[in-house]
Order: sequence, then structure tokens, then C-alpha cells
Amino acid sequence: MRSPADELARLRAAGLLRTLRPAQDSALLNFSSNDYLGLSRHPALQEAAERALRDYGTGATASRLVCGNHPYHRELEEQIASLKGTEAARVFANGYATSLGTLSALLQSGDTVILDKLSHASLIDGARLSGATIRVFPHNNLSRLETLLRQIRAKAPPESRLLVVTESVFSMDGDRCPLREIIALKDRYGALLLLDEAHALGVLGPRGLGLAAQLGLSGAVDLQMGTLGKAAGSAGGYLAASRDFCELLTNKARSFIYSTAPPPAQIAAAQAGLSLLTSPAGDDLRARLRENLRHLRSALALEPPEGEVPIIPLVLGDNEQALARAEALREHGFLVPAIRYPTVPKGTARLRLTLSAAHQQDEIDQLTTLWRKLARGGS
Repeated sequence: MRSPADELARLRAAGLLRTLRPAQDSALLNFSSNDYLGLSRHPALQEAAERALRDYGTGATASRLVCGNHPYHRELEEQIASLKGTEAARVFANGYATSLGTLSALLQSGDTVILDKLSHASLIDGARLSGATIRVFPHNNLSRLETLLRQIRAKAPPESRLLVVTESVFSMDGDRCPLREIIALKDRYGALLLLDEAHALGVLGPRGLGLAAQLGLSGAVDLQMGTLGKAAGSAGGYLAASRDFCELLTNKARSFIYSTAPPPAQIAAAQAGLSLLTSPAGDDLRARLRENLRHLRSALALEPPEGEVPIIPLVLGDNEQALARAEALREHGFLVPAIRYPTVPKGTARLRLTLSAAHQQDEIDQLTTLWRKLARGGS
């Protein structure tokens, strides 16, 4: 029987060992979080959470199917459905639970799910858990996606579900899916589309409502998924869809049924975060974020110089080189961790730099000056 010590040694030798480090190091400038608008420390979210904490305590105490549907959960789901233009929504404890619960509830043996190769691990795991046939198309490759859709539809029984899964913004590269073209293909072949807007909510589109809203295609997306722990500044995940699909999750999503509901304080903070990010104040924060992004891309001579997505992959390739560069940045006061396989493909180890509206331009200048120095071989 293999020992855990041997497994850890192999990971260490390959430069793939992960360790936990203190998070709240005030000496480090954080350029790695997904708090794109800086809302996690916003007074409006803190006050909403404090009120819920005083009124309802620290936990939800059980599943919503056991202890009842708390008004905060119902109100948040109604808020999300209204913002996303869907009949209903379901809220989960986190984005991972949303992926697992949604895909395993909506798919079964005899169905087929087609995923982009760079889909998030939670989407892959949810697909595996469902028992459906899994097919994968190369990243954003529309020709291969159409071939798969055509082949599967020609053989699939009429009652089977065919689901395409992709992300509006991919978390490790910051690029977008060709959403308009994917919608055309899924409609042509009678498939459903699940779009993960985790990294687009709060960042893209009118009022920060995501890529589908930016393109005017929200009504053409069957299942809109996202998280509340990134730009929304709280925690949790959601699925926005038709009322029937959401009721199906209530009855079949195991990560919803058999999990204690998110605490009221978390839900209250998420409500405040969504209200703020879709308000004129949210527009101001997005403008600041875009200005920070322009400043950084210009300083690093990145092409194109303009951009809306605050995810900058600085690909180095080698695991040890990425780890060394991250450690050098840390020694100078910057938190930009190395991202390695299996989070990204082998040979593409990188530093994933993310920006926030809360960053100051002098902080960005300090980081980019140091990065250029390290890239030239300085220390």
C-alpha cells in the first residue's frame, strides 16, 4: 500500500507540492484574490452581515428542506433571478457545491455533457458525478464543438439531455468564450447551455451582470451559474434558470439537499454585495478597475493595452521557475502565488495576477517595476 509520505515526496520532487501559508499578512500587497471590486471589506456588506448575525445567529442550523426556507435565502434567490432575467434561482454554499449539485441533478446515464477543455475542476467533477457521457472539446474550438454536437445528436435518443458547459471568463487565462457562436450551435443541435459567469459577474456587462448581459444574450442561455465570493464580496454560489430546473435542483441536487444552508450573515452580505455592484457606485468601481487594468497592462507592455478582465496570466512554463518568482515577489511584499498543474496544463506554470478596484496605482507601479527587474534577472 502506498504511503501518504511517498505521495507527498513525489509531489515535492515534481514542484507540485501545495502548502498552507498565513493569509492575513498585512505586510503583503494582495494581487491574487478574486475580490475584483474590493467589496469584501465594504461597510455596506459588513453592516448587513452584522445585522443578520444579531438577528439570526451564526448558522442556518440545517438544510433548508429540514428547518425551512429562511427569508434571507428566498430574498437572495429572487434578487438573483431578477438580475439575471430568469424565472428562479437556487443558492448553494459555494461555487463548487453549485457545480456538483447542478450537473449531477440535471444529467444522468444516457445523457451527454460536452465541456470546454479548460472548464473549472468543479464542472468536471460535477459531470463525472452525474453518470452522463462526458465529451471534451479543445478550448474555444467551435469546429470541434459542432462536430461533437452533430455526432451525438444523430445517435442520441430523443428523451436524452445534451448539455454544453463553458465559462464566460476562464479563471486562469482571463479569456472569454465565443458565447454568441456557442449559443447558435447549441440551438442548431437542440442542446442546453450552462454558462459559468463566476469571473464575469461584477466585471462585465451593464451593471456588472456578466458576459451574457453584455452581449444581450441572457435569454438565450438556459442555465446561468456563478459565485458570490468573487466580485460580490461574500460567499456562496447560484444557478439561475427556469422555475422547473430550479425545482429539480431542490429535489435532486445532493449538495443542496444534504448540506446545511449558508448562514444568514453570509446571505445578507451577498444581497448587499449584489445591490452595490449593480448600482451606480458599482459602475464607478468598474471604471476604477478598468483604469487600474489599463495602467498595469501599459506598464508591462501587454497586448492589447486595453482590457476588461482583471486576470493577467504571466506564464513562465517551468514549475520551479514559477515558484521562485512567486517567492521573490513575496520577499518584496507582494502576494502573487504560482499556479501549477493540475490547475493549469503541464508546461504552463504561471503567476496569476489579479487586479481589484481597491488597488492604488502606486501599488501597481511598485509591482510592475519589480516584475520587470526580476524578468531581467535581478533580485
